[in-house]
Amino acid sequence: MSGKSIVIMGVSGCGKSTIGELLATRMAAKFIDGDDLHPKANIVKMSHGKPLDDQDRAPWLERVRDAAFSIENKNETGVIVCSSLKRSYRDKIREGNNNVCFVFLDGHIDLISQRVASRSGHFMKMDMVKSQFDILERPLAEENIITINIDTTMNDIIDQIIVKLAQHTHLNNAGDTNTNKVVA
Repeated sequence: MSGKSIVIMGVSGCGKSTIGELLATRMAAKFIDGDDLHPKANIVKMSHGKPLDDQDRAPWLERVRDAAFSIENKNETGVIVCSSLKRSYRDKIREGNNNVCFVFLDGHIDLISQRVASRSGHFMKMDMVKSQFDILERPLAEENIITINIDTTMNDIIDQIIVKLAQHTHLNNAGDTNTNKVVA
């Protein structure tokens, strides 16, 4: 599976970065944390407890899309972490690139709030979790997004993602001649 990007999505605190890193390691893929692609102004705004709006997110989403294109152009496999909370954000990231697959890490607000409360040193503040759930547009069936329930162990989550990626028709299309397969 080369020239493809797997975008790990979900609200802050769902485990995107940890799961993304573990998945990338397991797949011997490139890892990109979308938080590192935020313009400095976005990080400053969030660190002051202010949620981002669509205008703030636009340059960030372009950077995430550019990262996915870079992975495709280099014929690499990459795991990119990006909240991708709205369908329009997901559409922006996959715009012009058919080799992007989203994995939605789905969890209840109580579980996510508990995880965020236990984190230290992250720019996402506890009161911003609700704002993320408020703007979250849960993926619809026609978006062809893999959904994983996160109320289990990290290893279980990674195993589920690996299995579903192997079954995912979007990543295993007829035109893919690469013989490298995801190994559990």
